[in-house]
Amino acid sequence: MAKVPIDVYKTWLKIEAPNRPLNFYQLLRLERFEDNAEKIRKNYRVLNAHVRKFASGDYIEESQRLLNELAKAMLCLTDAARKLEYDISLGRKVDTAKVRRSLESILVTNNIVPSDRMKQVKSYADSLGIDLQEAVLQQRLGTQEMVMLAYAESIGLPFVSIEEVGVDEDIAAQINPNTARHHSFVPLMIDRGQLLLASPKPVNPDVEEELRMIFEMPVRSTICTPAEVVPAIAKYYPRDAVQLVRKKDGTKTASTSTTQKSTATKITREEPAAPMSDEDKKKRFQTALIVFNLTVMLVCMTLVTTNVPPLSRNVTLQFIVDGSIGVVIGLVTGFIAWNKMTK
Repeated sequence: MAKVPIDVYKTWLKIEAPNRPLNFYQLLRLERFEDNAEKIRKNYRVLNAHVRKFASGDYIEESQRLLNELAKAMLCLTDAARKLEYDISLGRKVDTAKVRRSLESILVTNNIVPSDRMKQVKSYADSLGIDLQEAVLQQRLGTQEMVMLAYAESIGLPFVSIEEVGVDEDIAAQINPNTARHHSFVPLMIDRGQLLLASPKPVNPDVEEELRMIFEMPVRSTICTPAEVVPAIAKYYPRDAVQLVRKKDGTKTASTSTTQKSTATKITREEPAAPMSDEDKKKRFQTALIVFNLTVMLVCMTLVTTNVPPLSRNVTLQFIVDGSIGVVIGLVTGFIAWNKMTK
């Protein structure tokens, strides 16, 4: 049976506006030029949860597209710089000299850090050489979301939930796993010609430039909680992850660094090491055996010739004890030698 076409904006979001496409304020059911970031995020989360109810059955693709549109709208309207540009494009007359609140001010105003404790928290941060939001998190003065929301507002970047927005797996596969792990970020999506990353801190400018050269577009950071980015990195960038490098012709090839350019036309993974030959196995065994024997002899001679107090007055029993110690240490060193020969 053919699928019935559906106007998801009217049917699911109850938006009657006839003009398409909708602007971000219409999409999130906000007053035009709404500036309250908390209200913007609240509307987004309500609509996100509602649309997810339709993420099965006949309209999976439509629901995913709408979820992506909602996320892009929220990320733009909670990003100070991008919102300014977007509002101007809609004809808004804005004051570009608007002063942004400091993190200290936001933390106190939002009752995250009591005013009488702020000096102590700042001193703690200075003594450890960490940022203020990290000090607040370490002292557990607020939840991670509360603190990181305040931090995001103070630097004019959007706060994002990785679980709600999701990670673009195709983009993630094209980023050096070591870079993502070291700088604690995951890619969310490409929106309005920009690659959006989620991280507890703005991504290092050198890394942004590296990614800009790979994807040939500007890179923009969004702020998330450390608790969300850690499992996301573990999922998309495990230790054995392989990077896919985009080529000019649109194909991708496997690589382990962002500077490696392969000429292959399809994705390949590193081949497993070739199995050891019989001759190699024989040499490995002989080496381990020699190390074992030498170690046993050396340990036994050391125990006999040094002034180590005997464990038994019985000479035969003492010989057995010394020999056993030598054998145990010999097995350990022999095993180490065996493993070294396999690398």
